[in-house]
Amino acid sequence: MARSDTGTKIKVKDEGGLGETIKVVVQALLIALVVRTLLFQPFNIPSGSLVPTLLVGDYLFTSKYTYGYSKHSIPFSPPLFSGRIWAGEPKRGDIAVFKLPKDNSTDYIKRVIGLPGDRIQMIEGVLQINGKAVERRRIEDYATTDPYGRRTSVPQYVETLPNGVAHKVIERDGDNGYWDNTNVYTIAPGTFFMMGDNRDNSTDSRDEASVGAVPFDNFVGRAEIIFFSIDENASAWKVWEWPWTVRWSRILNPIR
Repeated sequence: MARSDTGTKIKVKDEGGLGETIKVVVQALLIALVVRTLLFQPFNIPSGSLVPTLLVGDYLFTSKYTYGYSKHSIPFSPPLFSGRIWAGEPKRGDIAVFKLPKDNSTDYIKRVIGLPGDRIQMIEGVLQINGKAVERRRIEDYATTDPYGRRTSVPQYVETLPNGVAHKVIERDGDNGYWDNTNVYTIAPGTFFMMGDNRDNSTDSRDEASVGAVPFDNFVGRAEIIFFSIDENASAWKVWEWPWTVRWSRILNPIR
């Protein structure tokens, strides 16, 4: 209470009460939900299928609005509607997060390689699109680990897709790995062929039993930027180790 000059007691509103705190928290949660559903969603990279483009321990934002919205744009994929609204089709070379078609719940991230109607094949490690070999230029070897965790160097290439998108790929097992020679995949309407840049260590659309072609409705968003990155053997919560475990040079790198 406060007292006026006339001696009348005046009640002062308590701005720091529990109700005000709850209101602020609820508003913040609603804003976060809207941003996550309609604009950007964070993901982290748990596997090496997109090495050297994305590393284990990278944290990134995907844009939800780029491809429009399906039920998979909403947390837990509730069946509120079918199809996509405000759709914008993925472009060849995009790195995209999608729901695994086999269960419609597991998040996968790969690169868009094949569009509806394309014919995709691998011949001795070289990607073929519609009967033509994709340009592949050898560059310096890439330092990584072999299947037994030992340090090694593997062949690295710059691959240039037909639309001009250039990106790096590695061939851990050379050009005769398990998925380096395949049959021709004909991409059905409304689906896309997805592959990892780590060609011999990626479960992707080449494996029809596990992934196969991905329906457009299963796309969640396009990978845009790395906002944090930490060594795969480190723990992000150990802040005191950040000076030597955070990959500072990767933070805020756009994803291509």
